[in-house]
Amino acid sequence: MSRILVIGAGIVGLSCAHALRAEGHEVSVLDRDPAGDKCSFGNAAGIGVTEIIPASVPGLAFKVPGWLADPLGPLSLRLGHFPKLLPWLLRFLKEGRWDRVEAIAASLATLSARTYDDLLPLLAELDLMGDLHRVGALWVYETRAGFEADQRFHNLRRRHGLVCEEMDGAAARALEPALATTIRHAIMTPQWSHVSDPKRIVDRLRAHLEARGVTMVKGAVAGIAGKEAVTQDGRRVAFERLVIAAGAWSGRLARQVGDRALIESERGYNTTLPAPGVSLSREVIFAERAFVATPIEAGLRIGGAAEFAGLEAAPNYARSDALAQLGRRFLPGLNIEGGTRWMGHRPTTADSLPVIGRSPRRDDVFYAFGHGHTGLTFGPTTGRLIAELVAGRQTCVDVAPFAIQRFN
Repeated sequence: MSRILVIGAGIVGLSCAHALRAEGHEVSVLDRDPAGDKCSFGNAAGIGVTEIIPASVPGLAFKVPGWLADPLGPLSLRLGHFPKLLPWLLRFLKEGRWDRVEAIAASLATLSARTYDDLLPLLAELDLMGDLHRVGALWVYETRAGFEADQRFHNLRRRHGLVCEEMDGAAARALEPALATTIRHAIMTPQWSHVSDPKRIVDRLRAHLEARGVTMVKGAVAGIAGKEAVTQDGRRVAFERLVIAAGAWSGRLARQVGDRALIESERGYNTTLPAPGVSLSREVIFAERAFVATPIEAGLRIGGAAEFAGLEAAPNYARSDALAQLGRRFLPGLNIEGGTRWMGHRPTTADSLPVIGRSPRRDDVFYAFGHGHTGLTFGPTTGRLIAELVAGRQTCVDVAPFAIQRFN
């Protein structure tokens, strides 16, 4: 058994701590604010088992100029961040080939296939099974062109055992009467689910770990020196093995180990409406507009967009407001008053694959980051994989595609 330090108290880091503690290791979790705001706190609450398609796909580059021209469109880039973004962006564009899309989807499908195997026992242990709603998700389209453009992706999902059921706008409105009549086509993905409150899962898991002897250490990591993590206030936290699960900040820590990871903060925005005036029974994905609406305990959460501005730039909450306005366009009668706005740092790699594995530089350092939109979905499986790697056992899925060496 080892004394293991996990850097990062988000859903992935806590899942790693949970799996390692279950195997008898002495585990500590180091985070600048263990109970503070995390990606999982404000995400869209979806268990997105169908999310195996990478962000970079053929033809995407031709859409980018139009998106960037719209100040509140689905994509924005702050010019001051562009020089730092460029290496990530070049690799991102290089990945947008059909052969790479199919290879990446195949790798992500191995994680997707295990989602409920690893998530359900964790929710049961946390007494949160009632928070999981296995009612599917509805992908909706305004135009035939948009619907047909996504068919190749839905067919790719089907090849990996994911169900995608086609229906017309009337059938979609029979499921979700709040939808506007402008919705003409839809896809139902019944294996998708959503949770009542993603923050409650993270909070409950953190408390559960503390009750079982996992120490939460508050501190921002300034460096890694030998077998110690050094905090910004000069404290040293010793370890025998280290797991870096610090989300969008993980690239900085990997560099200190000597490894390169092409990871960026894909800043996502949302607004949670406490009295929306309309109701949905499941997550609705507005595929052509790149936003979603999810019914959660706190109301209706409308989220989406991607902003590349780095880790320090102040949020632009006009993007949250724009998403609420967009929601009203497709959900007539939506009340957008009194909403709570949020921004989070999605840890997104250039190839949409997470980084899961051992450092090639140090055999006592393990990586678990870069899950983009799927931290809540793949977090428990990632924890299992890290525990298997630490133990030297064969992993339940092949982790070779997720190795950090791919960025060298």
